[in-house]
Amino acid sequence: MIFTTAALAALLVSAAAAKDSRTFAVLRHYGNGPLTTCRADPIVSPGTASAHLHTIMGASNFGLNVTGEHLRQSQCTTALPKADMSNYWFPTLYFKDPKDGKLEQVPFYYMNVYYFFEPTNDQIKAFPLGLKMVSGNAMLRTPPPGAAYGKGSNMDPSKGPITAASITCPRANFNPPSWPKDSDGSMAGIKTNQDGEGWGFPFEDCDAYASPLRADVHFPSCYNPKAGLDDYKNNMAFPSDAGNGKQDCPKGWIHTPHIFFETYWDTHGLLSRFKDLVGKESPFVFANGDATGFSVHGDFVSGWDEKALQQIIDNCDAGHAGMHTCPGLIGGVNDDSKSCKIECPIDEKVDGKLDKLPGNNPIQGWKYGTSGSISGSGSSSGNNLAVGVDSAVPKPTNVVKQAVTSPAPTTTVLQTTTVQSTTTVYISAVGAEPTDAATDGKTVGDFKYAGCYKDTSDRVLSGIIRANLGRVNNTACVTHCSSKGFSVAGTEYGGECYCGNELSKVEKLDDSKCHMTCEGDDTDKCGGDWALSIYSKSGEVSARDVHAESHHRRHIHNHYMHHRRTPAGRIRR
Repeated sequence: MIFTTAALAALLVSAAAAKDSRTFAVLRHYGNGPLTTCRADPIVSPGTASAHLHTIMGASNFGLNVTGEHLRQSQCTTALPKADMSNYWFPTLYFKDPKDGKLEQVPFYYMNVYYFFEPTNDQIKAFPLGLKMVSGNAMLRTPPPGAAYGKGSNMDPSKGPITAASITCPRANFNPPSWPKDSDGSMAGIKTNQDGEGWGFPFEDCDAYASPLRADVHFPSCYNPKAGLDDYKNNMAFPSDAGNGKQDCPKGWIHTPHIFFETYWDTHGLLSRFKDLVGKESPFVFANGDATGFSVHGDFVSGWDEKALQQIIDNCDAGHAGMHTCPGLIGGVNDDSKSCKIECPIDEKVDGKLDKLPGNNPIQGWKYGTSGSISGSGSSSGNNLAVGVDSAVPKPTNVVKQAVTSPAPTTTVLQTTTVQSTTTVYISAVGAEPTDAATDGKTVGDFKYAGCYKDTSDRVLSGIIRANLGRVNNTACVTHCSSKGFSVAGTEYGGECYCGNELSKVEKLDDSKCHMTCEGDDTDKCGGDWALSIYSKSGEVSARDVHAESHHRRHIHNHYMHHRRTPAGRIRR
């Protein structure tokens, strides 16, 4: 048989695309604990506090809003591969002390994210930058559809309801069983076809070595580009059986990696405090108020370097050795002796002994009943297993924290303190005297409006970058900067606040460039695109003499920028 060049090329592409066996690599995280624990969910509740607390892993630009582009600019990530600037998060687990009824966080142990590259007739492609997806249903207080005692999990929509989120309880032995025999889920969890896996919290202690209670969440791997990156309810689906052990996506959809969260909590370390409950009930509750464990769920936003992830998909089968051992890994590996941490922008008590869950979520399910009804699951139809929108009452209280950054000259970062001095000279873009204050004479407290000035990607005002103030206005920004000891405040892009004592570069713009209405005050303007509305105590601005700064100071600054705890703010560009 003679093939044309085009036909031969098509056959080669088909052969390259088809995948006959599973390969995988485990993404491991490093450092002391998670990136942060925070009542934020930029997928389900963008721009505001979410209804319940989450434990967050991944890139340091996580915040109330995220985009893929912004994640790529993060200073650090908890993921070992440097090319992965994604965020991964899941509900925080609490322990309800049977003696006093107080709530406290269960110590977070660690997280693994499996990247499976499954047998398929499709070509598996890297996640598009900024893809947002959710799996599990935060609203469940009853068993998921399709769950039954002794039945296995299902991730094939052609074979019934998806049951991709469960709880694993590794134990030295399974006598008695971790979930009561023949439970229907009404007052206890349900065992799957595996002794150590079930839907809902187990009633036994998970005592296996280095492997305590674990929440498992499988994510769909078919992306619908017509739905788009942000439509988490409709943009993803699980692939269907295509025969010969393969699973394919619907026509026109993109087959992406199948990711699987394993999140561990040290429940066994609390055994002495709940040993009288073993075999009778569970003392654990998710931060959304779920005492059943049926609402296991997870969220993911891709911040991957797409070229790096594609190289892993096409070439790596590192398995449990870890993705960081993949041959030819683009971008290299992070130093696992360090930690990547940020502060949560929501100001509330989330650890220690609590009377109520953060967000005031009522405890529900099993013996607690479902008073304070759970309204609206938010789950999408079809193949996607989407988390329910957190519309349960009561509504969360949105209290926004001040950014945790100390004023110059001393800045505390992680476990490093740097001290630096600044030489200030008065210059302008054309070498003139200090810029005069704007003629309109606007004042905020004892700060005066100094004009509209150009910003750069290096940030011309960098004492505090994107202070987390919620809905920003000039008064809030000035008040915050002044309280931190700074003499200059600037607002930008309608909702960002910056503080400092001088600009690294002065380039005054026409006031028309600072035209964006403040998020927190629709009667005022808060800068523009790369344009800062500047207020200062003197009504003037100065610039730092960068040529007078020593090599030592630049080295310290670069070290600080690499390790600093930077709260994420309003996201753009």
